[in-house]
Amino acid sequence: MLSVGVVGGTGYTGLELLRLLAVHPGASLDVITSRGNAGTRVDKLFPGLRGFNDLIFTEPKAEVLSDCDVVFFSTPNGVAMSMVPELLKSGTRVIDLAADFRLKDPAVWKQWYGMEHTCPELLGEAVYGLPEVNRAAIKNAQLVACPGCYPTAIQLGFLPLIEQQIVDSSRLIADAKSGVSGAGRQASVANLLCEVSESFKAYGVNGHRHIPEIDQGLNAISSDRVNVTFTPHLTPMIRGIHATLYAELTADVDLQAVYESRYAEEAFVDVLPEGSHPDTRSVKGANVCRIAVHQAKGARHIVILSVIDNLVKGAAGQAIQNMNLMFDQPEQDGLVSVPFIP
Repeated sequence: MLSVGVVGGTGYTGLELLRLLAVHPGASLDVITSRGNAGTRVDKLFPGLRGFNDLIFTEPKAEVLSDCDVVFFSTPNGVAMSMVPELLKSGTRVIDLAADFRLKDPAVWKQWYGMEHTCPELLGEAVYGLPEVNRAAIKNAQLVACPGCYPTAIQLGFLPLIEQQIVDSSRLIADAKSGVSGAGRQASVANLLCEVSESFKAYGVNGHRHIPEIDQGLNAISSDRVNVTFTPHLTPMIRGIHATLYAELTADVDLQAVYESRYAEEAFVDVLPEGSHPDTRSVKGANVCRIAVHQAKGARHIVILSVIDNLVKGAAGQAIQNMNLMFDQPEQDGLVSVPFIP
């Protein structure tokens, strides 16, 4: 039984980790930290966990966390890198759900996150935790950088096209929409119900911090330079990401067959029948990406539809998928569930 610690157990992704780990057959959740709620029972703050979790929030201390086999960081950007080096030295393996170790270039990190990286020597060691690409490397990793939610949906949508070199990779477009939980649990006027309900808007149009992550991931598998125009949008729903992806084919192929073949062995990517239109409610609460491919007859332009739950396949679920791989457990352990309906 794996001993698991969670740093930052009160945000939406942290809470999702607690929900999923509560029923994981091979993991024992032994430490949950929260500076603001230290000394409080977890199930007092989150009554939905009554009967599943009787732990008390504690202060995040490396000497305590180092007794765990694996520690998840579900913290704001810049927090994990202050503790990870000490944990790695103790032999504890780490999965970071924030962006501290996603980018390989510390200068690019500083540009997008506005701070110096405190352990740039670990950026090369960290494995990018997209299992559908890096499964072998994840199994042996000591430090895994869990992908962001937008990058997960977008990369999985474009991946077969880039690998097969059948599109103009310099002119990719990602038009993506996210539920409000993607902005986190902190208080913000912009995220109030009265501000987001019955409204819809784009943001980060001049540059979003997920752009370098998407570019880095797709360029790592491409022989040609990849350029993605990415525009995120905020939608008045709680969970979900819907990415509408555009590309231009450079070869005559059976597009449906390309996707079905690429993901045939992937338990958490579901290629829908030709002509389908996946919706976000079909993945709510589930660690799955559903994809549909569309091409107008006689046209080179194609549209890929990719949907995930931003808190599960886009965060906590994918993190647990990585843990399963790192410790040679069945990849689906703790992650087999029917999406929430409605």
